[in-house]
Amino acid sequence: MSRRAGHRTLLALTILAWATSWPVIKIGVASVPPLWYACLRYAIATACLFTLLLARREAALPRRADWPLVAVSGVFQMAAYSALTASALTILPAGRASVLAFSTPIWVVPLSAWWLRERASRRSLLGIALGLVGVLAIAAPSLQVRAADQVLAYAMLLGAAACWAICIVAVRAHRFAASALALAPWQMLLAACLLLPVAIAVEGAPQAVTVTGAASLAYVGSIATAFAYWAVVESGRHFPASTMSMALLATPSLGILISTLVLRETVERHLLAGVLLVGVGIWLVTRDTRAGNSSQTCKEANVATTH
Repeated sequence: MSRRAGHRTLLALTILAWATSWPVIKIGVASVPPLWYACLRYAIATACLFTLLLARREAALPRRADWPLVAVSGVFQMAAYSALTASALTILPAGRASVLAFSTPIWVVPLSAWWLRERASRRSLLGIALGLVGVLAIAAPSLQVRAADQVLAYAMLLGAAACWAICIVAVRAHRFAASALALAPWQMLLAACLLLPVAIAVEGAPQAVTVTGAASLAYVGSIATAFAYWAVVESGRHFPASTMSMALLATPSLGILISTLVLRETVERHLLAGVLLVGVGIWLVTRDTRAGNSSQTCKEANVATTH
């Protein structure tokens, strides 16, 4: 019972770390350019996870069979996702951004149908439809010419969710030669290396980081990225995939609550309606796909933690 309680606590801390990361990133990108923020975030997370694996004597080069997954995850799930979400957070409120960025399961179904030839059920199609209506409800007030920057930010968040979906589908098609945790620091190292030249080219040479920016990076890099990755891997070993999927749905709602309390963000009716619709849509999609895929879905959860 004590071990079970410990695993539940670990899962709860992971959700809290993810939800808290959104307002913390919002604060961080106010003083650190978004691409540099994403690059430094993964540099910190890489150091933390390599330290963990070295302490456990589990650090090793990925096997040849795992390098394609390292590349896909490093490029799409980590580098592209973090760059897009950090950039969007320079424009949009953190709570709203977290909902759209977590709409990934909605995009997995059509991508799986195209890539893996998986048949989408009526329940999944209904979930996709509700999720899309929810996205429109959240973005509707900004769909006007004078709010072009907000429209661009929403497009960035949907692009980030699509990048995450690409990684999830790649995991479904991949046979792991090493554990997800053993591959994580290599994926993060690749992301940091890819983001470095892009940050230099777009945002110029790095500037001195303020105390606020450093504190934000320290939290997001070590806790919301490195710790969260380890924690979700450990949790995935002890909970069914259905439990993991449903528990992770709490992250956007909690993110809105924390952003409202910390950043004084307003919660409009259309945002609440959108959150509800997106949440129901994700619930329908994950409910439909979890049966018979518990072990694989756990692998998805293991690699989908660096939002």
